Amino acid sequence: MNSQSQPSKPAKKSARSKSATKKKTNSGSSNGAGKAEERGSKALNKGGKKRRMKNKQYEKELFELQLELVKLQEWIKQKGLKVVAIFEGRDAAGKGGVIKRITQHLNPRICRVVALPAPTEREKTQWYFQRYVAHLPAAGEMVLFDRSWYNRANVEHVMGFCTDEEYQEFMRSCPEFERMLVRAGIIFIKYWFSVSDEEQERRFQSRLKESHKRWKLSPMDLQSRARWVEYSRAKDKMFAHTDIKQAPWYVVKSDNKKLARLNCIKHLLTMIPYEDLTPERIKLPKRQSSGGYVRPPMSDQTFVPDYYYQ
Repeated sequence: MNSQSQPSKPAKKSARSKSATKKKTNSGSSNGAGKAEERGSKALNKGGKKRRMKNKQYEKELFELQLELVKLQEWIKQKGLKVVAIFEGRDAAGKGGVIKRITQHLNPRICRVVALPAPTEREKTQWYFQRYVAHLPAAGEMVLFDRSWYNRANVEHVMGFCTDEEYQEFMRSCPEFERMLVRAGIIFIKYWFSVSDEEQERRFQSRLKESHKRWKLSPMDLQSRARWVEYSRAKDKMFAHTDIKQAPWYVVKSDNKKLARLNCIKHLLTMIPYEDLTPERIKLPKRQSSGGYVRPPMSDQTFVPDYYYQ
């Protein structure tokens, strides 16, 4: 009797091939931010339709991106990079919120924020860019400008705080100034936060109602609301002159604050190739023995009162 041949069993995958299958790589970049991008696209698109991101997922995505920012910070420090990012846009567009999330877990000695007040009488007599140059980074530093020299192209021009000659000179010299920064080895990134008329109105109303936000509503904010179209024209002219190849404008859609924060931070991470230089775990040394040391009496010290109790 001819024995019926048994079908051969498929070969088992080797341990190496299994691990290779499980191993995930970051798509699109070598800097470790790809995972967040992958998860974010799934959160925003399900069945081809956009849906609102839940707070829990937002917090998770933000934490992952902030972890990558810590790695980027270490890379900037170790490699001696010089990074400048400027944040411009409409009033109440969410610039400050993004900057706050970027810097939340970073070392202020490496990543610092520059938000200059109105120029003094002395500064008004200086070369226009002079007071900003003093805040540019040295090697191993990243500087975030919360508004910048583009005040001249927007608020100063619309409100009449500069002459037409000063405005035209800025439009001519600004692209050359920024090219000079890039030639000097500075990684230079420009963000414009775009908010709709309706959303800005809603945020202004929120600031009026909530006392802890009222300080954010300045007389200039009210004027920007009253002169919406003039500011729009000024922004269009500014883009026409300063959206250059060496330093292009990146527009952040900011009607949804949370998505604007995630998108901007993710984009910032993709602009600077970096590697994970996280130091190895630190082992704490044993604490020194008292060696006969006696603390002074508690009554000799002045303590903050216990206003709150457990």
